[in-house]
Amino acid sequence: MRSLAVDVIKQAFSQTPGEKLHKKLYVAICSCILEGSLRPAARMPPTRDLANELVLSRNTVLRVYEQLQAEGYISTRTSSGTFVTESVLDNLNTQVAKSAQVALPEDNASLSSRCLELLENASASPAQWGDFIPGVPDVNSFPHRTFKKIYDRVARRPSPEHLTYDAAGGLEILKSALSDYLRTARGVKCSTDQILITEGIHQALDLVTRTLCNPGDHAWIEEPGYWGIKNILRMNAVNITALDVDDQGLVPQPSPDKKPKLIFVTPSHQYPLGSVMSLPRRQLLLSQAREFHSWIVEDDYDSEFRFAGQPIPSLQGLEENSPVIYIGTFSKTLYPALRLGYVVLPEPLAAPLKKVHNELYRSGHQMIQAALAEFIREGYYAAHIRKMRQLYNKRRTLLVELIKAHLGEEYLGCFNSNAGLHLIIQLPAHTDDISIAKRANADGILVRPLSRYYFNHQKLSGLLVGFASINDSDMVPSFMRLAAIIKQHCSLSL
Repeated sequence: MRSLAVDVIKQAFSQTPGEKLHKKLYVAICSCILEGSLRPAARMPPTRDLANELVLSRNTVLRVYEQLQAEGYISTRTSSGTFVTESVLDNLNTQVAKSAQVALPEDNASLSSRCLELLENASASPAQWGDFIPGVPDVNSFPHRTFKKIYDRVARRPSPEHLTYDAAGGLEILKSALSDYLRTARGVKCSTDQILITEGIHQALDLVTRTLCNPGDHAWIEEPGYWGIKNILRMNAVNITALDVDDQGLVPQPSPDKKPKLIFVTPSHQYPLGSVMSLPRRQLLLSQAREFHSWIVEDDYDSEFRFAGQPIPSLQGLEENSPVIYIGTFSKTLYPALRLGYVVLPEPLAAPLKKVHNELYRSGHQMIQAALAEFIREGYYAAHIRKMRQLYNKRRTLLVELIKAHLGEEYLGCFNSNAGLHLIIQLPAHTDDISIAKRANADGILVRPLSRYYFNHQKLSGLLVGFASINDSDMVPSFMRLAAIIKQHCSLSL
């Protein structure tokens, strides 16, 4: 005799989405029980009858019944059949009631104090592509087809090391290509064994901070400086001392009360102001690092893009066995989503930091690393940088002319090193650059307020304006909109 339960399940089964039949049947029966179409103690149809009616194999139905029984939805009575468990709804209601009685922590009550501090100072932009966004290269100009051909060639016959966990701090072929490039282009003194491949600068900074600092240690940073460094130090409970930057770079403290464990600098192109650290200042900083038993962390984030004069050599290569940890990235030279950076470690730190990196991060992307190594070896990387240097120089020149013509030369930043991927528009003292940036962002112009890069209270007002990723044809109309917002806010005549 045909069971009414068969019709109920059949209708639910026909209305349940999904391609895997056993999951579809499972969901259909569960919904019938929870919605009351199959009441407690109701007899379930025999598996053979249900299978015939739904045009399924009996094994599929048996598999679903076994799962439902294991979860307490149905139960089997010897010589009587299979029934919906009488207490199934009571059990579910009891669980719901208990859940309601246990209050979840309100808002941020369960977050650590370090996490709350980071959230309060979070500065990462929710938008990462738009007119005048700082720090983003022209990703459309990357030779994607060339790179894809190299990647496809590597992927056709991948070696096992390309497909397993990375335990060596990156592929040897990429580290070898990098060591040759860095020695030639940046004057970095290193062997392949000293290079560690990371997933961008943030991971490198976090690794260095975790492995070399204890909670309560002190670190020097630039004022103003990159917000990412401050947040990583906050999360690792490291005390921050922000030191002023002038036209020669970071101004060190001669006799600090608390000696720094780490000194973070961007000597080749200070971020965000743009000054270049002078040779005497570099020598002083190296001397202090040796005296204090500190490590200098050199962030060489966009040194390839210098548009006048000779390239600025790295601080790391100024002395043999210098106390410098050199950090670089492919995010500015290629594209950010690649998520590849690198660290050149002093020899005493190389082995332990690679081991910690392997324990904490379990890196991968070896196929991408192999393709990138070939990209560098075959000369495409250097050629791409030369091409982008010319393009960015042209865009930077146009932006400078626009600032002079429509705002005034006094709006150009204090330190003009003719390098990098952004400019500073210097605003009059006490101007609310955060409000200007918010208005511009709402209009699709993704400038950033300079005041957000300061740690202490004394702040210059300004805007970071990126010129790398905006098309030449879009720059003039977008800048005119930005200039109008600045003039209106600063009460300047149009």
